[in-house]
Amino acid sequence: MHASITAAYLARYRSAAAESPVELLPLTGAQRRFLITRRLAPQSRSDLAPLFFAFPGGTLDLDRLGRAAAAVAAGHPALCGAFATVRGTPVLRTGGPSVEVARVAVAPGGSAEGALREALLDWPLDGPALRLLVARQSEGGEELLALALDHAACDEQSIGALLGELGEAYRHDRAPEAAPGPQAVAAFREAVELQLAAEEAAAGPAARAHWGRRLGALTGAGGGAAKAAGLLTERLPAVEGGARSSLFPALLDAVGAAARRLHRTDGPLALGYPWGGRPPGAPAVLGCFLNTLVHAVPPRPAADLEALCDDWWDDLDHAGTPFDEVVRAARAAGSPWSGALDAMLTFEDLQRRPPLVLGGVPGREVHLSGRPLAAPLAVSASHGEVLTVHLAWDSERFPAADAEAAFGDLLAVLRRHLA
Repeated sequence: MHASITAAYLARYRSAAAESPVELLPLTGAQRRFLITRRLAPQSRSDLAPLFFAFPGGTLDLDRLGRAAAAVAAGHPALCGAFATVRGTPVLRTGGPSVEVARVAVAPGGSAEGALREALLDWPLDGPALRLLVARQSEGGEELLALALDHAACDEQSIGALLGELGEAYRHDRAPEAAPGPQAVAAFREAVELQLAAEEAAAGPAARAHWGRRLGALTGAGGGAAKAAGLLTERLPAVEGGARSSLFPALLDAVGAAARRLHRTDGPLALGYPWGGRPPGAPAVLGCFLNTLVHAVPPRPAADLEALCDDWWDDLDHAGTPFDEVVRAARAAGSPWSGALDAMLTFEDLQRRPPLVLGGVPGREVHLSGRPLAAPLAVSASHGEVLTVHLAWDSERFPAADAEAAFGDLLAVLRRHLA
């Protein structure tokens, strides 16, 4: 009989929690993968979720920002607990370092972007889940704020909530409380338990058969975490009306074209993308409730999007199947795939996310090159007033000229689908 990965985890968690002198909270499948990955590859730091905002010089009061961040963190177990592994079992231990706010010095001849990037690469494994780092390029110049989160503590919904709460706490100069109360802890536990129940329900025979059919021929090109040294960006017109429903499949096809170019293969390559949200009825807590879905990149771009959309909708019917179960299903169907991703696509709807406003000033979001990646090729797209597409790549693996050609392939396919 097939024993699910979720059921096995819950048995280990309950055993560890029963013997622990402090309260231990369970984790979602995504949170567990982050903890396991960082133990296997502690230098990758691809499990950080940083946002960067530029503010006019003199806008930010670091003491006030520290109080605001601590006040927000105090209401969320994921921000003021400690992600840990107890007896080999990933958990959230209540109580721990909550937040760090610091100014980062810029070396002579250096840049604020480079100083923040280096500071984030030095993020300690046992450090706080939320760090706010500020660097200024020159006296009186713009201040660059890095708001960095342990990815186990956040997803897109969490980031939107955090930006709103941080702006409000800064505006009111709210004093921090000691720690989350029993209600906040209970809400986090309830949300995770509902998520685990959904993951368990989504790992049945029908889901395993689906993913075996979809990914049984997957080989992959030997992906995995990587460091990036380059970033290419293009801004396209916003997608309006009914075309919005086919935007994400268009992005899948376009990123597949870039992956084929960089990996120099017709596939099938493993293109991962996060998807999901809180289960129905779950409290709106901070944490990572996403699942990583896998799209097998076909040998060539789609002639039209109809068939790809159909396949994608079929995949979304099984979007709750935990990633580890998907890998297991692919291997049971004959795939030698290890589970490493050859490319990663993330998509953010900026119309659902509030701006970060500090001191009455909205921060201008910026993007930095050189960040660690979860795959050798990573594409992020955001849709607001325009559609912005960023491509980052592992420069130790792919020459810049190849990355530029791959970005050209991506944009050509995307423009064709969105025309």
